[in-house]
Amino acid sequence: MLEICPMTLKEANAFVEQHHRHHKPVAGQKFSIGCTDGEKIVGVAIVGRPVSRYLDDGWTLEVNRLCTDGSHNACSMLYAAAWRATRAMGYHKLITYILDTESGTSLKAAGWKCVGQAGGLRWTGKRRPEVDLCPAQMKIKFEIDDGKRPPEGEENRNV
Repeated sequence: MLEICPMTLKEANAFVEQHHRHHKPVAGQKFSIGCTDGEKIVGVAIVGRPVSRYLDDGWTLEVNRLCTDGSHNACSMLYAAAWRATRAMGYHKLITYILDTESGTSLKAAGWKCVGQAGGLRWTGKRRPEVDLCPAQMKIKFEIDDGKRPPEGEENRNV
């Protein structure tokens, strides 16, 4: 039986380093959670501020990494737990992106909705990295929210 457990960023990044198919560990976070089978960690979720500065409104967080060893239901359990923790911290929306070749079944099982394609194949602009940090592939954006609007005058707390 799977259970959610607390994780440090160092622990979560070590799991990502060992198991993630196409991403490296992250630099920062708001929080990390793990999933255990009672004997070992079988998955982690790392949640932080949105990578896109346009979405960083102070009310939204992003699942920046979700990684499992393939254990059945671990992904959907982590996505659901990440949303519960996000809400408990007072945020109103949680977003994430998957590759367009991934199905999104775990996200759908956790109650998230697909909002369509996002971005392009690569980062663009002056600050783009010299080497791609993720596969040059289209992404699909998923989100979950509580349906509430931020208090009047606080639509964007990070401006």
